[in-house]
Amino acid sequence: MRAPGPDAGGARVARRTARGDAGGGHPPRALRGGGSVSGWAIFHYAYLQNAVLAGLLGGAACAVVGVFVVTMHLSFLGVGIAHAAFAGALFSLLVGAPPLFGALLFGLVTAAAVGPLADRAEFGPDTATGILFSLMMGLAFLFLGLTPGAKTEALGLFWGSILTLTRGDVLVLAGVAGVLAAFLLLFYKEIQAVVCHRQVARAVGIPAAAVTYGILLVTGLVIAAALPGVGGLLVYTLVINPAAAAHQLTWRFRSMLLLAAVFGVLSCWTGLALSWMFNLPAGAVIVLVSTAVFAAAAVFSPKRKAARWTEKNAAA
Repeated sequence: MRAPGPDAGGARVARRTARGDAGGGHPPRALRGGGSVSGWAIFHYAYLQNAVLAGLLGGAACAVVGVFVVTMHLSFLGVGIAHAAFAGALFSLLVGAPPLFGALLFGLVTAAAVGPLADRAEFGPDTATGILFSLMMGLAFLFLGLTPGAKTEALGLFWGSILTLTRGDVLVLAGVAGVLAAFLLLFYKEIQAVVCHRQVARAVGIPAAAVTYGILLVTGLVIAAALPGVGGLLVYTLVINPAAAAHQLTWRFRSMLLLAAVFGVLSCWTGLALSWMFNLPAGAVIVLVSTAVFAAAAVFSPKRKAARWTEKNAAA
């Protein structure tokens, strides 16, 4: 069962699981944040193994699609798809299906609808995302209101809980990360051209619309798969922040992808460790760490220094 509220004090749930919840007692010394070598013993617990693997797969995948979103100036897309996935998860709970199935379905449908809606109505993707966002928010609150009895599990989807992910959740994340990797390997040149220079890509014969739709679909898939771990209210920040940090530090697309993936995993693992040490909600701490990473990147950004140098020369 999902944790009620923001991780339900995710670390508290994890600690109770660690000691079996059956006879009280205290967690082993290795589980108290000690710095000894015995601290590696925490990885003997399946739920921590799942959390670490989810941080690796989900953090890297969210950050990579974030590079697409940030570079193409589609930041609101992450918000829209996250709330669509949340609405889908609530719908699944309402009909008695696994929440992840509904999250994937609604996330993919929303991602697939953004491109055609923007093209046919002749306005930007952000406007199309805004329309779908309002629709999905309305559906989310409708499904929440129709959910019978206690709404603990439904409200838990707001926050997510990386410490309560199952091995099945991790396998879904692994499959989605594999789809993203295959998409990048097979169409890297086309993706780079469309993301960085869409008009030029179209001029040289690259099917820019098809590549864009592929990017939207993969983005929807990744965000929906990451929803159970980070939550509907926080997952889009894990998409935006690492990518925005990488964008501050390099001009090269390949380097941006690699840096973003590193920042995404670093945010997840550091946030997970801090939440464990200080008994804090893991999803919220992960987002705060990713924001701190972006702030540091912005302070030391060579792009910002280059812009200042250009302004000074122009003024002179």
